[in-house]
Amino acid sequence: MKLTIAERIILGSILPSEGNFITLKIVRQLREALSFSEEEISKLKFEQDGNMVKWDTVAEAEIGVVDIPIGEKAMSIIVDRLLELDKQGRLTEPMVGVFERFVGSSE
Repeated sequence: MKLTIAERIILGSILPSEGNFITLKIVRQLREALSFSEEEISKLKFEQDGNMVKWDTVAEAEIGVVDIPIGEKAMSIIVDRLLELDKQGRLTEPMVGVFERFVGSSE
């Protein structure tokens, strides 16, 4: 699935840190796939500003979207986590686009 820099960061931040063995193995692989290479980190020049992460938007345009392999079980983990955050009222505005992309806007 083709994902933007922001989508990769958001998905990495919402993945569960607890679960059964199979879930955690899949989450580990997904975190690795979502992570940034040394080259991307160097180009994007990430900066932490409070709770926000900023990066070089010119480099973002150069890098573009990245095709991240997301299997059926990984997709289920993502959707379940987004639905859980929605039910708890813990979605944030930056998560809305990710929610709509993975869950749909009709939920």
